[in-house]
Amino acid sequence: MRVQVAIIGAGPAGMVLGHLLHRAGVDLIVLEQRSRAYVEGRVRAGVLEHGTVQTLRDLGVGERLAAEGLVHDGVSLACDGDVLRIDLAALTGGRGVTVYGQQEVMRDVFDAAEARGLPVIFGCEDVALEGLDGAAATVRWGQDGAAQSVVCDFVAGCDGQHGVSRASVPPGVLVTHARSYPFAWLGILADVPPAAPELIYASHEDGFALASMRSATRSRYYLQCPLDTRIEDWPDGRFWDELERRLGPEAAAGVVRGPSFDKSLAPLRSTVTEPLRFGRLFLAGDAAHIVPPTGAKGMNLAVADVRRLAEALLAFYAEGGEGALDAYGPAALRRVWQAARFSWWFTGLTHRFPGADGFDRRLQRAEFDVLAGSRAAQMAFAEAYVGPAEV
Repeated sequence: MRVQVAIIGAGPAGMVLGHLLHRAGVDLIVLEQRSRAYVEGRVRAGVLEHGTVQTLRDLGVGERLAAEGLVHDGVSLACDGDVLRIDLAALTGGRGVTVYGQQEVMRDVFDAAEARGLPVIFGCEDVALEGLDGAAATVRWGQDGAAQSVVCDFVAGCDGQHGVSRASVPPGVLVTHARSYPFAWLGILADVPPAAPELIYASHEDGFALASMRSATRSRYYLQCPLDTRIEDWPDGRFWDELERRLGPEAAAGVVRGPSFDKSLAPLRSTVTEPLRFGRLFLAGDAAHIVPPTGAKGMNLAVADVRRLAEALLAFYAEGGEGALDAYGPAALRRVWQAARFSWWFTGLTHRFPGADGFDRRLQRAEFDVLAGSRAAQMAFAEAYVGPAEV
């Protein structure tokens, strides 16, 4: 078998890239280690930037998103109980964000792939990449006990930090810049109405809290906690008590308690890998970078990566020459580092770091007061939060 592009990984990056290329007539295949049910069922991000929403609509996979997504024109920050609403739409020329779970995005892109004949193969075992520095690459895998392979012009590595794509690059080629944060997020899902119509990011002297949602009847809440936290030590009652305390009286007044049906613990970290190209291989999405969830940038960066990568590949097939392909990595990394900076800043504003003292807390409060008193500061925050205007 021969195709022009082999995509490794059927997460958001891989599937959006697949749709972008398939729409333009590029011969491709998407290979995924897990089952569709596994990929579609992973509980992940839920805040979509303006550009991500536009991309999904442009691809014709945004019908349910338009009907069921919750459009947010603002977001609230709380500090020691004081609440500041930032009007995203007013500050960015009408752009906001949309709450629509990653699981729903995956359902939409998988359904569309089936309808359009976009080839996605699930259950690929022992995937191996060969010839990445040659004239053509070969991808090998096993399925149902049979050996399979495909020869391709290019490989798009969209299979995450621990996937075969990164591991196939020779030692010494990639440099990974990393920052691990000394805390985690304890999260719950509950079928109760959200505490507020928009997200609330709370900074409290005892740690961060986030009031979010997945729908008008399903809430997602997080608490900052130590890395060694045990989920079993946090029954629902204790979680609700601590959430309301950190949100403060005004925000907590909207909390509706109910039994949780999912609890999770997620350490926070940032990683950025450079370069994003090795011969025939291009890295995109989580294979190239991870950002803390504070700024809601993970899936949005993945979509931004593959938009650029699709443009570069289509330019190659239309015009020849590899200038656009060479430019993909540097251009994508500029956006990635801007998002990493925002996530790092926002995490520092809202979280309690081990060893922090009264001076550190007063600086956090001063930063909150700057936002509260400065339209320019709010505009900078809003632009970073909703993402660039261009698609």
